[in-house]
Amino acid sequence: MPRWLTSGEFLNRSRLSTKALRLYEERQLLCPAHVDARTGYRYYGDAELDRARRVTLLRAIGMPMAAIAEVLGLPGPQAVDRVEAYWRDAEAAHHARRPLVRHLLDLLDDRAASGVASGVRCRDVPTQKVIFIQRHVTAGRLPSFLPEATRLLFDHLTAAGGTLSGPVFVAYHGLVTEDSDGPVEVCAPTGDPVEAEGSVGVRIERAHRQAYVSLTKAEAVYPAILRAYDALDTWLRDHDQRLSASAREIYYQNWDTATDTEPCVDVAFPCEPATPRQAATWPASPSDP
Repeated sequence: MPRWLTSGEFLNRSRLSTKALRLYEERQLLCPAHVDARTGYRYYGDAELDRARRVTLLRAIGMPMAAIAEVLGLPGPQAVDRVEAYWRDAEAAHHARRPLVRHLLDLLDDRAASGVASGVRCRDVPTQKVIFIQRHVTAGRLPSFLPEATRLLFDHLTAAGGTLSGPVFVAYHGLVTEDSDGPVEVCAPTGDPVEAEGSVGVRIERAHRQAYVSLTKAEAVYPAILRAYDALDTWLRDHDQRLSASAREIYYQNWDTATDTEPCVDVAFPCEPATPRQAATWPASPSDP
């Protein structure tokens, strides 16, 4: 007969807190080997101790509990592959956040985004017709949604015998983070008589003045790209301007082939004077076209 550990003994051996043990049981990550039907006492064995160590280590590397449940249900070699894949993704995400941390420290120290803001330029954008697909997506879903929507727009344009009249852009009508889902609108400008169909809509994008920052491929990765948004916010405030339409990212033709050091996307804010006194004195830019 196996030697069962009481809950107290198991907590001591596993070094788990009562709260953690209760949570792991609720999530079906770590359940008792035996529950006394009369008293309700929970008992644990060596297998549960081994599982507790694995759960603790997986939590220590930041793995979410849903992913841990998946890992624990896999055979050894597949579990190893899954953890290695998770860690590769975690390291890539950590690398992408590094410039954002520097920027955050500057903001906390009241240095704001002055360095990036100095790269803000201005231009006029004419009225144009766009076909678009709009959807609510979080930051995690965004990398797959953007190429998917772009491909659907290109297919629709080709089927209608139309062509692009300008670069594809993505308008963000709401905040997109891990917790907020936009909505996001992928737009393809065209001067041809293309009609709306299915998920593809058609609208007129009115003429506007635009403040923008050009970024390289490396700078355009989330969350590092948030530095550009902060820079444009700072620029608008400093020049008494306000957003006149949704913020957007405008993709160059070389987006797919660009190296990390090549400019390939603009982050742009359509804007207009925030107060009447600015109406006749638009802030000049050295590179204003």
